[in-house]
Amino acid sequence: MLPTPPADLPDQDVELDVPPPEPSHRKPLSAAALAVMLAALSMIGPFSIDAYLPAFPNIQATLHATPLEVQQSLTFYMLAFAGMVLWHGALSDAFGRRNVILVSLAMFAIGTLGCAAAHTVHYLWVFRIMQGVSAGAGVVVGRAIIRDLYDGPAAARLLSLVTMIFSIAPAIAPVLGGWIVTLFDWRSIFLSLLAYSTLLFIFCYRRLPETLPPEKRHPFNPRHLLRNYSEILRSPLFHLKTGVVALNFAGLFIYISAAPVFLPEQLHLGASQFAWLFIPSVGGIFLGALAANRIAGKMTFSRQIGIGFCFLLAAATINVIYHVFLPPALPWTVLPMLFYTFGMSVVAPGATLLALDLFPHIRGTVASVQSFAVTLLGAIVAGVIAPFLSHSALWLALGQMAFCASALALWLTSRHYRRMLTRYPG
Repeated sequence: MLPTPPADLPDQDVELDVPPPEPSHRKPLSAAALAVMLAALSMIGPFSIDAYLPAFPNIQATLHATPLEVQQSLTFYMLAFAGMVLWHGALSDAFGRRNVILVSLAMFAIGTLGCAAAHTVHYLWVFRIMQGVSAGAGVVVGRAIIRDLYDGPAAARLLSLVTMIFSIAPAIAPVLGGWIVTLFDWRSIFLSLLAYSTLLFIFCYRRLPETLPPEKRHPFNPRHLLRNYSEILRSPLFHLKTGVVALNFAGLFIYISAAPVFLPEQLHLGASQFAWLFIPSVGGIFLGALAANRIAGKMTFSRQIGIGFCFLLAAATINVIYHVFLPPALPWTVLPMLFYTFGMSVVAPGATLLALDLFPHIRGTVASVQSFAVTLLGAIVAGVIAPFLSHSALWLALGQMAFCASALALWLTSRHYRRMLTRYPG
């Protein structure tokens, strides 16, 4: 007889007709304005990664570094990002959502200024780590804010709306980065990020609401944190549903992190032509988020996720078949990314909310652990897997297929496991 962790039981495939929790004071922003603000906070991450990818050769020449040393600046950022997102949510559960956002924005601005002023690659590593430590607060705390204020289909619609707006960043970041490094230099990319984070800090300071009143906060002490993290990490359903999102994202991120080698070497593209990869990818994210927004509340999450996996598997399969028989070429090598990211965006809202709803009393901490899993896998992809596969379009396609198939296996296992818990409680 299977054990039944208490936190696993709330996992449902139908929308619950529960009124949203009321914050301690009235929200000063509409849902649309809140979505724009949360999306702008989430954009810090892709701006910090994608904007400076076209500048790798320029950084290498200026700092007299090796290609691997410049690549490691991305790896160190991702590792710091992954390590800290594990705590952003817990900090917001203890000290409030707004406070964590503001402190993180200030720290990110300081780290960005340091990157712009770095005179060796080792200093660049240090300040990239500082950026990584602070950049994830918007994604993690933003999810908790959405779940504080909205429930069921309304939460899914707002989350997909944030994704739609957020998807602009990965599309324009490498293009802007390519233009900036062509017209100026790589330091100007970080100065632009400094201006963005400063303006965002001012905007959040004036308008961002606090959605977690003091009476609903949890103490930030080792015993309480250990209990919360243990409760989450003991849940098989949490690992399965979080793994679905992480593995699907890894299938996209393997191409993003391989872009500095893959695009020039395989497709003969320059620094200002990275849009060939990023625009189809982000177009799929936007369209998938739009579809998820429109179907929220009209079908169960399980059906929505199943539809998304149809697109994911079809895109990954076609990508592999094409590169088995034909050499890399535009637009065919990058076109499957449109359909892959469409499916990824259809799957993500449902899988994310199902995991968050396993532990409604500590959603900030749950969002942290979710983001940690996604980012840690991204760091492994960027530092280990992508450099190994980036010299072959076929191997990249096979890597994407492996991630997608693994995500589907986790989703089907989670469905089976939940049915077993329902059938044999206790």
